[in-house]
Amino acid sequence: MRHWLLKSEPDVFSFADLKKRPRKTEPWNGVRNYQVRNMMRDQMAVGDLGFFYHSSCPQPGIAGVVKIVREAYPDPTQFDPASEYFDAGSKPEAPRWLMVDVRWEADFKHFVSLDDLRADPALADLLILRRGNRLSITEVTPDQWQRICQLGGL
Repeated sequence: MRHWLLKSEPDVFSFADLKKRPRKTEPWNGVRNYQVRNMMRDQMAVGDLGFFYHSSCPQPGIAGVVKIVREAYPDPTQFDPASEYFDAGSKPEAPRWLMVDVRWEADFKHFVSLDDLRADPALADLLILRRGNRLSITEVTPDQWQRICQLGGL
């Protein structure tokens, strides 16, 4: 099993929004980065766990844990001209963009802020803390996973 950090802007889709969905499950759509697409396609598996990270907001950080519940499949928003994620170059017979389904797994007792992550020496190599990293999904090592769960009160 692998561990991930998945970023979402809470004014677009938040951890609380996920909890309100039927079966607390939602497609992780709108990814338009080839490296992230390849991770979803080649590395993510049903049963993997991820942190739900709120980004581009006044208090960025990790709200809780999600589980990957469906392996990568074509993202239908790429074919919808009305969608902000439309890609005219992507064709149904050869889709460019994929998504996975995630399900709410657990709330953190304590929100783990970006400042909390930066302040912890055990997390110095966390990919999201690297200067210039803008990937919406990054891998988390087992040691980082355990430490962040501790910070979150799990």
